[in-house]
Amino acid sequence: MMAEKTFDQLSEEELIWQYNPESNSIAIIVNHLRGNMLSRWTDFLTTDGEKEWRNRDSEFEDLIKTEEQLREKWDEGWACLFKALDAVNEDNFETEIYIRNMGHSIVDAFNRQLAHYASHIGQIIYIGRMIKGKEWTSLSIPKGQSKQYNAERFAKAKRKEHFTDQFLKDENNESL
Repeated sequence: MMAEKTFDQLSEEELIWQYNPESNSIAIIVNHLRGNMLSRWTDFLTTDGEKEWRNRDSEFEDLIKTEEQLREKWDEGWACLFKALDAVNEDNFETEIYIRNMGHSIVDAFNRQLAHYASHIGQIIYIGRMIKGKEWTSLSIPKGQSKQYNAERFAKAKRKEHFTDQFLKDENNESL
């Protein structure tokens, strides 16, 4: 959600912008995430997570040229991950899975990869914020507004609510 909110703030040109030739654009990071997700989660219960068909080095090339391509690749990677999650059940939960011939429990493999994805999503957000500067719309508590935010939160009764629910509102303040 945070990466997608970043995409929403950027133009197509900004999504492919690179600080220098050695750095990654948001589009390159998305391409890498997609490649990693497809490799790790396709047939993950029966094949190694580093597929023979994966060309990791090409994931860091400037291949995505449009916002449409970026969002398609983003969605494809996450769909593969969620399909893999849906495949986990009581019968296969104890299956040892492999990533580059190293055995992992399903929980360890998911934790490893989610930490990897979170680091790249942080990069996406940071690049977006760098590009937009003062025009950046905060994805969480805006700078200098922590006291006000906390006062608003603590003024409400205790409740069960996901912390991102407040950030998932459209222009009519309706949940997305």
